[in-house]
Amino acid sequence: MGSLYSSLFLATVCLPYLAYGIVFGPDNQKPMSLKDGQGSQARSQPNIVFILTDDQDLHMNSLDYMPFVHKHLINHGTSFKRHFCTTALCCPSRVTLWTGKAAHNTNVTNVVPPYGGYPKFVSQGLNDKYLPVWLQESGYNTYYTGKLFNAHTVNNYDSPHAAGWTGSDFLLDPFTYWYMNSTYQRNHDPPVSFEGRHSVDVIQEKALGLLDEAFEAKKPFFLGVAPVSPHANLWSPKFKDGGHSELEEIEFTPPVPAERHAKLFEGAKVPRTANFNPDKPSGASWIRKLPKQSQETVDYNDHFYLQRLRTLQSVDEMVDSIVSRLEAMGILDNTYIIYTTDNGYHIGHHRMQPAKQCSFEEDINIPLIVRGPGVPKKATSGIVTTHTDLAPTLLGIVGAPLREDFDGLAIPLTEEGLAQAIETRHEHVTVEHWGFASNEGQVLDSYPRLHTNNTYKALRVVSESYNLHYQVWCNNERELHDMTTDPGQMVNLLHPDEKAPERIAGAPLEKVVARLDSLLFVLKTCKAQTCTHPWKALHPAGNVESLRDALSPRFDSFYEEKSRKIEFDRCEMGFLLDAEGPQFKDEALLSSFDSRWQEWS
Repeated sequence: MGSLYSSLFLATVCLPYLAYGIVFGPDNQKPMSLKDGQGSQARSQPNIVFILTDDQDLHMNSLDYMPFVHKHLINHGTSFKRHFCTTALCCPSRVTLWTGKAAHNTNVTNVVPPYGGYPKFVSQGLNDKYLPVWLQESGYNTYYTGKLFNAHTVNNYDSPHAAGWTGSDFLLDPFTYWYMNSTYQRNHDPPVSFEGRHSVDVIQEKALGLLDEAFEAKKPFFLGVAPVSPHANLWSPKFKDGGHSELEEIEFTPPVPAERHAKLFEGAKVPRTANFNPDKPSGASWIRKLPKQSQETVDYNDHFYLQRLRTLQSVDEMVDSIVSRLEAMGILDNTYIIYTTDNGYHIGHHRMQPAKQCSFEEDINIPLIVRGPGVPKKATSGIVTTHTDLAPTLLGIVGAPLREDFDGLAIPLTEEGLAQAIETRHEHVTVEHWGFASNEGQVLDSYPRLHTNNTYKALRVVSESYNLHYQVWCNNERELHDMTTDPGQMVNLLHPDEKAPERIAGAPLEKVVARLDSLLFVLKTCKAQTCTHPWKALHPAGNVESLRDALSPRFDSFYEEKSRKIEFDRCEMGFLLDAEGPQFKDEALLSSFDSRWQEWS
């Protein structure tokens, strides 16, 4: 990640800025406290600033182009290199983040009704069951500016108002992704247009204003800041008057940087990894049918990538302004700053147009950086973490009790906790998606705006011994990638056109597939602790905690004869249980076991 972050890079980034005249909790974790007398606002509980970008990649090196993120966060905190979203789409991912529940448990699975968006969040009863409400119950003031959810609009923002916020200034649809014509809605006031100003600059101004409010209130606070960068720019003629358009009618263009950043990074291109516009097809389903991109398309996508880097410069400056303000207030050392994004992004990978919504690493493995009291500095952690873990983590920071229905685990934020997690934390990630896959780049004869068959369940299993990606599509095609030997996920070991090895992960291929299939069968509709300890559902004696344990030969007959194969009954645009195929139920599975199962499992 840091290969570009060198003296040459600083020269290319910082000198243009100067030319423009710009000046630069887990069980063992307890809340840190600020010593009395530091600054004008001593408090016993830490503050939290949560910065959430939109569609920011990890695998195209976007962080290398953000010197202030390096200076203030990476150099003063811990980067989690194996952090994953569990649904690679804006609204479902954000609802998971704020509720601590997987999308199959929130039933918010898309960006617009009937399967997603703010109206679905409300109708599912989640408006009083998410993070800001719980933080307020713990004595915190809560503030937010920027994008909360998709389909949170100028027409429905008060039906009802988003609960749990002491102060808010929401960015509203249909203006959310119109960089130079954004509309914000403050507390319970009517929406206000900021046409002509860059959206991220407006958010920076509002974030600093809310930070001032939070400080003056003399209470511990949470501040969420959610700029839209580097999401694509979206426009439709109907947007001008607050109307809405069908997705096929909306014009997607590259993100729009602030004018002061419009000429930065000339020549930057999408990294030419092995899976970038490859000569051979990869994956399964609609992805395997894609033709190789033309040079014209590659050039357009390189420009799209360049505009993303430029647009992120406003976010980078915002990070600097927030950290500087916290420092001036004397509360920086008692503030956790968390930086992440809703999902990742691909451009040209596996021949795909700019977008997300797949389970490839580019879409699901995303930035997570945490700075704060007791957090190791200049550190990188390889433990597996997901967005379902963030709500538990934040409640752990403030010392609040964790909810029994969380699908995730608090992330350790101390050196001791991180070391312990290497030995004890789970190794799997559940990934799921329903409905369409969008094309945010050029619409081509060979690549429409939407691919509608993009419903799947997937699994990542990561340890020091193996690194696997397994997926079942709703048409019941399957994918398996051994990412130890194939980090670009170019060889689907389960496709008839590929030559599969006899063994992976130290075991015969068919045995590994049987274990992965059973694991995903449990996880696809898991709830609460079953999501973090799925092997215990399969092995109630508790002596199987990893894929390595499950590969023991003494379990072969169970996985060959008793386990149930995951499959879909049909493809749907949202989470409909009767389309999802057979479901795991503890009682039903245990009743099919040998009567002596508890003794030898």
